[in-house]
Amino acid sequence: MSENLLINITPQETRVALIFQGAVQELHIERTLSRGLVGNVYLGKVVRVLPGMQSAFIDIGLERAAFLHVADIWDSRSHDGSPTAPPTPIEKLLYDGQAITVQVVKDPIGTKGARLSTQISIAGRMLVYLPQDSHIGISQRIENEAEREALRAKVQSLQQPDEKGGFIVRTMAEDASDEDLKTDVEYLRRTWANITQLAKTKPVTTLLYQDLNLAQRVLRDFVNEETDSIQVDSRENHLMLHEFASTYTPSVLPKLQHYTGERPLFDLYAVEEEIERALGRRVDLKSGGYLIVEQTEAMTTIDVNTGSFVAGRNFDDTIFKTNLEAAHAIARQLRLRNLGGIIILDIIDMENVEHQAAVLAELNKALSRDRTKLSVSGFSALGLVEVTRKRTRESLAHVLCEPCPACSGKGQVKTARTICYEILRELLREAKQFNPREFRIMASQVVVDMFLEEESQHLAMLGDFIGKPISLQVESVFPQEQYDIILM
Repeated sequence: MSENLLINITPQETRVALIFQGAVQELHIERTLSRGLVGNVYLGKVVRVLPGMQSAFIDIGLERAAFLHVADIWDSRSHDGSPTAPPTPIEKLLYDGQAITVQVVKDPIGTKGARLSTQISIAGRMLVYLPQDSHIGISQRIENEAEREALRAKVQSLQQPDEKGGFIVRTMAEDASDEDLKTDVEYLRRTWANITQLAKTKPVTTLLYQDLNLAQRVLRDFVNEETDSIQVDSRENHLMLHEFASTYTPSVLPKLQHYTGERPLFDLYAVEEEIERALGRRVDLKSGGYLIVEQTEAMTTIDVNTGSFVAGRNFDDTIFKTNLEAAHAIARQLRLRNLGGIIILDIIDMENVEHQAAVLAELNKALSRDRTKLSVSGFSALGLVEVTRKRTRESLAHVLCEPCPACSGKGQVKTARTICYEILRELLREAKQFNPREFRIMASQVVVDMFLEEESQHLAMLGDFIGKPISLQVESVFPQEQYDIILM
């Protein structure tokens, strides 16, 4: 089976779709405005050293000078293993006008400039390279001690005796082959060599290295032996990616293509329609069954329903076939929507133990294509299946959507009648505390209409009871649940 990668690039955002078996399996979106500076490496210029604060201001070409504290200067630390040795004073390390290679560790916020460090780290797919360190660390999420030592030995074996620098082994490397690790090491060393070369030849405030954008990460992380083609719909960006691949990932060059068709690339493969469907609650299955996907702050629930599907010799057969189809649809939706954390699957109850085992096996098989780490539990006593999927980035809904201003993300609003009764109770409370000439209700059109028609008698009764006139005013910008009571 082959897969295709589609890269749609505009000045405002980059979108990537992975097509497998004719269907969209993954969507990745990166917006230009949301790309921060963290990870960028600059050749900075010291503009002011502040001994009293043990810090310095560094010009890296931004609107405001960036901030560097002595604790973030690699040369100031004790490298003899002594944790208590005080750092070298900053005035002995830096001077005004000095050129210095720095990395952004915190984006500028408000009136504060970016926070910098001189300890450079470069992230790869499997490893993080520390060119100034000799230590090999292992991600704390890899808990098995034997596995940790095996990974450490693997990385050490890839280093030549005369090569400097250390590595942090990321969780992604847990199941990596020796070839994967070797490719990552070579890529990271080439990147660092390029940074050091630029630092020697470029003027101060030059950007020496920027963390890879989405399109570049696709070439580095997504392409494998199953990838048939990588289509880019921008000539300029195709040339840039070709140049990047020539230097860092030459094996992908034969697959990199410039799409020149008249129809937009995402329209050709129906990706736009798939994005719209991936933002909805309901996912229809070919058989007539369907899924209901509910994403909350704590977890995501996916409910499987038979719908109009009545195939099979009996009802048990219908349920079994629906659940088998749902297993593949669920795996695809997890990737497509990038759902992470705890995911509860409410699969249709099956009394047949063999059917349960077959559905669970099919689910595991469908999930095996996922590049994100996950685990699947068996059926619980209530017939639920729990899946945990590592959160690597925001879900598709969180990237593209925001809470509804009418319901504040609840998915439902109080009825107009409920709001009318709330207003009547509030009027009574106000009347007991204040003595205005008149009460004016400001509310949405539908609530005012309810007061004028079905609830007019209750409003008139309250007006008689409190002995004050009550007027109504439509506020067209108010959602159904919003109202104000003005004391005139």
